[in-house]
Amino acid sequence: MSGPPALHPAVADAGRPGQADDGAAPARPSRRRWRLALLLGWLAQAAVRLLLATGQTMPVATPDETGYLFAARVLTGGPGADMSYGTVYRGGYPLLLTPAFWLADDPAVVYRLVQVENALVSALMLPLAYVLLRRCGLARLPAFLGGNLTALLPGVVFFAEFALTDAVLPVVVLGWLLLAHSWLTAPREAVISRVTLYGVGASALAAYAYMCHTRGVLPLVVHAGLVVLAAVARWRPWREATVVGAVLAGVALAGTRLNHSLLSSLYPYGDNDLSGNLVRRVTTADGWGWTLGLGSGQLWYQLAVTGGVAGIGLLALVALVLRRGVPGPSKAMALAVLAVAAGIALATSAALPDEYRVGNYVYGRYLACVTPVLFALGLAVLLRARRRTVAWTAAGSAGLLVALAMIVDRYAGDRLSRYTFTPYDFPETSFLTWDWTRFRLWPATLAGLALLAVVVLGRLLPGVSRRAGAAVLTCVFTVTFLGATGTANARIGRPLVAEFSAATDLRGVAGPTTTPVVAVDRNISWRLRLPLYYWLAWDDVTDFDGRGTPPDADLVIVYWDGRTPVNATWPGGAPPDRQVVDSRDSPNDGWVAWGRDG
Repeated sequence: MSGPPALHPAVADAGRPGQADDGAAPARPSRRRWRLALLLGWLAQAAVRLLLATGQTMPVATPDETGYLFAARVLTGGPGADMSYGTVYRGGYPLLLTPAFWLADDPAVVYRLVQVENALVSALMLPLAYVLLRRCGLARLPAFLGGNLTALLPGVVFFAEFALTDAVLPVVVLGWLLLAHSWLTAPREAVISRVTLYGVGASALAAYAYMCHTRGVLPLVVHAGLVVLAAVARWRPWREATVVGAVLAGVALAGTRLNHSLLSSLYPYGDNDLSGNLVRRVTTADGWGWTLGLGSGQLWYQLAVTGGVAGIGLLALVALVLRRGVPGPSKAMALAVLAVAAGIALATSAALPDEYRVGNYVYGRYLACVTPVLFALGLAVLLRARRRTVAWTAAGSAGLLVALAMIVDRYAGDRLSRYTFTPYDFPETSFLTWDWTRFRLWPATLAGLALLAVVVLGRLLPGVSRRAGAAVLTCVFTVTFLGATGTANARIGRPLVAEFSAATDLRGVAGPTTTPVVAVDRNISWRLRLPLYYWLAWDDVTDFDGRGTPPDADLVIVYWDGRTPVNATWPGGAPPDRQVVDSRDSPNDGWVAWGRDG
């Protein structure tokens, strides 16, 4: 497989993928076999995701999942839901989910179809990571194994089980980077039409990332900078750069219009003004302290849960930028990855409100879209670089991990133990510390260092071949990643499904023919109210203030404090034609459903 020059500083002299390791150009039958292996590997990765997701039968990551599902429902002509004063969920990912809503009406079936879509897209991480590792100079077999490891990262697999942009954003970001690299590094004499397609594809993916999530603003801005730089530095012809830039602007504009079209259906009274938080944080000294402290926690998380390998990839990118003699386009791509990673960490930290939870200070989901890139680059160093390079980069990653842990410890302090611990935020570190009830900074740090030590020693010990070292690395990370995802499902995902199903599943008392008009008391907490909206998929729900007289609806759901007798929950006393048909309680609050008598 021929392709652009190597991406990685440790293999910058490798030339085109395959030449340094494979010798003569491979025969065409060999290429066909590897393409078949990638196809079968993609299907196997999708099957693994669907198998792991069998216990996830409804949205539990509220309000994120419900926000995206409601948006997809609106795009297919279904009812909206009032999510005012909450985070705005963009329309790019819901657009991908519309086929599920076209194919089924039952919310449970829709959710399973969404998981199928997620699995098929998320599993594309394997062939994309394979291409990245080949461009780093790895032979086909190590690249295939490394691609599978990258595709099994818990941040890639676990969140693909839910209706979240995290299921597709890592694939979108890596696809964008590979296409942008192909475009920037193509020789000037290359066929313009083919090379232009690389740039056009990169523009479309960067703009789609922007359509999906506010994190996608970073790929959009960085790609715009690459397009301008490519034209100014004469890496690409002006005419070609103009076409690529026009596609970027056009898709981004279409995405902006799509996102604005959802506001009236889902946020009729406005959102939670995260942009206001961002401006306040970057214009005050205290705000910068908050931003840098939380950003350090995000980076710490990625290094710890990848056994420091993402840190090796990060340092390799820095080395590529600083190294003399590296072509400009390769340096630009390295800077692009670093800019996206730093920009996401800082921007998301600055925009976050203080929610009095541990996840404010150490969090993995925001940078999870960049982690596969850093992890794959780190694998390339471990599998192909000289022993001295491996030793130095591993030591640097270990030092960076400890330094970041010290920053988090100093800034967050006892808030890591006092604030609310949400297990869903910590699937990997809970596994590494074998504790799903609290966050433990230093045990997780030591576990990450231990993983790093094992894989590095497997590469550096005298008498251990590269093949044996690669086998150790593959076994250690396969067990770790599948263990983290499996325990996250058993100890986090499925308990949440049981809890929310018991508290919100209305299918026994509500339906489009029996209760076509439903009213819901807005005093019910959003943790229960939004899943209730999810099950009420056939009509626009009427919201009302339960302190007043409920509207005339076939089913009226009112707030319940869990102490008042259920028959006394109708405001002002129930009319004679009303009766209690169901009631649910939860640790926070509950509800009582009143139907018509007879």
